[in-house]
Amino acid sequence: MVYGTRPEAIKMAPVVTALQRSEVLEPVVAVTGQHREMLDQVNTLFGIEPSHDLDILTQRQGLEAITAKALGGVSDVIAREEPGAVLVQGDTTTCFAAALAAFYCKVPLVHLEAGLRTGDRYNPFPEELNRRLTSQLASLHLAPTPTSRANLLADGIDPGDIVVTGNTVIDALYTVTSQSPSLDNPDLAPLLGRPMVLVTAHRRESWGEPMACSARAIARLAHAFPHMTFLLPAHLNPVVREVLLPPLADLDNVIVTNPLSYSDFALAMAASTIVLTDSGGVQEEAPSLGKPVLVMRETTERPEAVTAETSGWWGRTRNSSSNGSPGCSRNLPRTTKWHARSIRTATGAPHSVPWRRSSTSSASDPAPRSSRPSRRSAPTDRTGCCVVRNECPSKEYGR
Repeated sequence: MVYGTRPEAIKMAPVVTALQRSEVLEPVVAVTGQHREMLDQVNTLFGIEPSHDLDILTQRQGLEAITAKALGGVSDVIAREEPGAVLVQGDTTTCFAAALAAFYCKVPLVHLEAGLRTGDRYNPFPEELNRRLTSQLASLHLAPTPTSRANLLADGIDPGDIVVTGNTVIDALYTVTSQSPSLDNPDLAPLLGRPMVLVTAHRRESWGEPMACSARAIARLAHAFPHMTFLLPAHLNPVVREVLLPPLADLDNVIVTNPLSYSDFALAMAASTIVLTDSGGVQEEAPSLGKPVLVMRETTERPEAVTAETSGWWGRTRNSSSNGSPGCSRNLPRTTKWHARSIRTATGAPHSVPWRRSSTSSASDPAPRSSRPSRRSAPTDRTGCCVVRNECPSKEYGR
């Protein structure tokens, strides 16, 4: 089991803990350290002690360096452990490099969270191509939704090699929130009782002017809604901070923190009114807590939440302002009606959410009733499973 970033660690944790209970399979965890502090915090939270740590992180290293280090390091671990299979998650450079290492070593590859697509090879970058290439190397594809399964079929993947599992990030989220954790950062306590907008931004394709555009738009929102607190846990990457933070520096209602522990972040999501993010995982997690999301990206590989109207678009560059810079403000009015509905939703009953817990979940520990879609007139797939539990309610299903 190979992963290297915080999002991967969160989504792999339920699988690691399930395999640790297995009498048949023995998990061997290898981390690349593509993230460091953020990765270690999640492993500690879930009680995971990696057997191998490649510790590849260096400041401002490029994708080619991450790929080369991870490929060489994972290949060495495979040669040492001689596993029956290699399990990777998602779309990171660690995921792709580990997949390639497994292929070179002729070891079967299992891809968790397979089949997400945007159709644009540079959005998200490099994640879209990482996923596509990993799909070509994998022997077993664990797709979170029927939409992901359909994407894999469109890529020519054998239907017998695909299993729709649900999404393990929901398992991790419910595990943490059900424990009623105390705050690791006590300074957050007074913020969680206020009307709050939670903001995250970090994606590589957003670096530079697109991220600066988002920062300026957030600053305008903070001016326009002075009664709202904007909580921004800033990614540690200096490339992100150098662009994202300066436009927000002098705003009293914008609170910038270091990355929150996963348990604190889950509590902040649960306490928020609305979430602004370019994160893929947050697009899944926040609606599962009944929180509306504005997606600060041009594309998303998770269209289920948009179709279900638990997420809305905040495209950054679809219009241009008079000076030729990305038209942040001209996109904002298009979201006003949706934003108002989202605020009402956040203070009332949530929409049905498109994400379900994975098949590792216990039947005796279901999702909260308010977040479970109705099963009335639910269609079934070829296995007889209720599709609406995996997919969003939509016109396609006559809902």
